[in-house]
Amino acid sequence: MRLLSSIITLVIISLNAVGQVNKLKSGPMLGYSEMREALIWVQLEEKGSVQIEFWDISAEEKHYKTELVGTSPTTGNTAKLYLNGLEPGRTYEYQLIVDGVVQQFDYELKLNTEPLWEYRREPPAFKMAIGSCVYINEEAYDRPGNPYGGEYQIFESIATKRPEAMLWLGDNIYLRPADWWTRSGYLARYTHTRSLPQMQELLASCNNYAIWDDHDFGPNDASGSWVHRDLALEMFKLFWANPSYGYRDMPSTFSAFNYRDCDFIMLDNRYYRTETSEISASQMFSKMQIDRLIDLLKQSRAPFKFVLSGSQILNSAKVYENFSNYPEERNYLLDRIEEEGVRNVVFLSGDRHHSEIMQMDLENGNTIYEITASPLTSGPNKNVSEVNDYRVGGTLIQERNFAMLEVDGPRKERRLRIIFYNSAGEEILRHSILE
Repeated sequence: MRLLSSIITLVIISLNAVGQVNKLKSGPMLGYSEMREALIWVQLEEKGSVQIEFWDISAEEKHYKTELVGTSPTTGNTAKLYLNGLEPGRTYEYQLIVDGVVQQFDYELKLNTEPLWEYRREPPAFKMAIGSCVYINEEAYDRPGNPYGGEYQIFESIATKRPEAMLWLGDNIYLRPADWWTRSGYLARYTHTRSLPQMQELLASCNNYAIWDDHDFGPNDASGSWVHRDLALEMFKLFWANPSYGYRDMPSTFSAFNYRDCDFIMLDNRYYRTETSEISASQMFSKMQIDRLIDLLKQSRAPFKFVLSGSQILNSAKVYENFSNYPEERNYLLDRIEEEGVRNVVFLSGDRHHSEIMQMDLENGNTIYEITASPLTSGPNKNVSEVNDYRVGGTLIQERNFAMLEVDGPRKERRLRIIFYNSAGEEILRHSILE
């Protein structure tokens, strides 16, 4: 009788544990992990409480816990958990606890804090994945006809490359007409995309940083006059774990972070965007945002200064939503870079449903680069015919793809390699800068 009672108890505990595991809708997603702090995002199926227990793998006997965070349907049952008291250059393992029950995963949950290398040794090598345009089909809300999204295995392919970080370059969710007008619509679209099974290991295995473009913001080609731009910004903050979001006097998704010895500046191409006009000045970023960017570039001593934008910057073709449609503001940005003598600026962009590498040689001998990586799962443009004066020959890619940025070499001789892969993880193209 006692044996039977024990078996029944174990069955009940097991069933309860399975039920708790199913309460996790998506995540965990690792946002930033700095020297002393990391941020992890999760989403539960329903209202509940979540906590993380973590430990340094070199001192497993000492375990720490984050604060217990409750979720609410109002915020999509999302939660952000801050891991404090970390040490530089360490590896931490962790477990996710939902309503008191440890969740189970098919992959490791761990993170690496930024190393304290300056004045001590050469900067460490690193590699990052980049990509844009994530369309996840949902038949009830999609346009009739052939599905626009596909080849979701691309996220698994990225994860197998073991990048230290993933840069999401906009159009990360593709809002549909049913989503644009309400808070519930935004929550539903973010939730549907973020919960894709093939995406989960990538989210957990590396740092994730994101910018946005029109399909994360509102209707197609939406500008800063969009009536729900503040709601769009609120939802972006809710579902991403970036280091910061704009300034007090400049609400936006603008942010910046340092990774090893390189600087990354994340532009907002939507919040202050105006429609193009023949009779008045128009803008994509705003003078204030560009001036903040230039200040950060002037301060930077990084061998590569990566600037993330949802729209292409260097492309000379005045098509779609390229920055060339805003010639006055574009000239201001490029002139400032040249006048200030900022070297090794590399723009990273998405949006276009094709990939390419661009190079612009300035009159002062300086060179600006741009890497466009698109699309991840949305439909590729297989008939690119525009004339782009700055495209590096042989770099046009017209299929679903992602790119890896690899930075290595001694401090004064850092090298950047860009490697593009198809959705199966097979190499398509390789290009080097300063090698």
